[in-house]
Amino acid sequence: MNKDAQRLWYSSQKWMAAAFTAFSDGPVLKDMAVHHAGVAAEHLLKAYLAGLHPALIVEGKDFNSLLHATGHGAHASAPRSQTRTIGLVEAYVRVAGILKGSMPVSRQELLPLAEARNGVAHAALHDSAQVNAVFTTCLRMADRILPELLPLGDYWGRYQGLHDKLLDARVVEARVQLEGRLARARQIFSERYAHFGEEDRGLVLAAVANVSSPGYIEHDEPADCPACSSRGWLGGETFVSGKADTVLMNPVVFDCPACDLHLDVEELGMLKEPFPEEVDLEVSPAAFYPEYTGTGPLYGGEHPYSLFTGDEGWDENLVLDRYRPR
Repeated sequence: MNKDAQRLWYSSQKWMAAAFTAFSDGPVLKDMAVHHAGVAAEHLLKAYLAGLHPALIVEGKDFNSLLHATGHGAHASAPRSQTRTIGLVEAYVRVAGILKGSMPVSRQELLPLAEARNGVAHAALHDSAQVNAVFTTCLRMADRILPELLPLGDYWGRYQGLHDKLLDARVVEARVQLEGRLARARQIFSERYAHFGEEDRGLVLAAVANVSSPGYIEHDEPADCPACSSRGWLGGETFVSGKADTVLMNPVVFDCPACDLHLDVEELGMLKEPFPEEVDLEVSPAAFYPEYTGTGPLYGGEHPYSLFTGDEGWDENLVLDRYRPR
């Protein structure tokens, strides 16, 4: 672990300890708790990125910052102390992309954390009803990232017990919410299709199943809905298997157009019959990725897309195609 990553790890640990202290002092300091937890989460995400390369936490449009991050600070026209880095949400997006869909927190769950941290910092405002949810979002994310970093000490320290209790309570709450979503989805399905005969219902559902959910999903596969058994869509991020020459997908979301059920990455694993953590698409990388070459450095490692064109740098057209919404 380089010095930048170590510095961010220790900073994250200090901010998290301060967050727990504020959280334990009662409602009057809950604003400080969410603010400090948000800073701790951002620094831990950046510690992971900086451990791969310091340039990964830098704002890409700031040339002086890039010079410092790549070891060429002597050519910069601004001191290293003025380095501009990415924010919490962008740090999450980068880490989630590297970890290929294994983050236990979705981007939608992260946004209230970012809003709470910014609200306290800039306007002394936060939603007191979301304090526990925001706080446990930080804990869940940290638990996923810490094993990826070299241990520099006891991150949770004397707050390990409180950490465990908060997450246990979060799991119970999430399971209750999941059952509520499933029940509501079954009700919606009944209201929409119970009056159809079996044959007509089949025809309508077949047509409805082709409706894709809004928003960006890299790839989706058909899957039976856990609420109404209609055909829904399991979406996620794809990557090349290291054991076999096939493309795999890490599911991160499920949507059913028939009953409007939406499940995020945490809820997928809480189902009585959970979806698989990896789905083998049973297709070769060459057939799945038009620009696949078997190489292509991205985030410092192998990636199925060859977006880098050697001396010429990034192929911007391929980058746009790669991230363009379907």
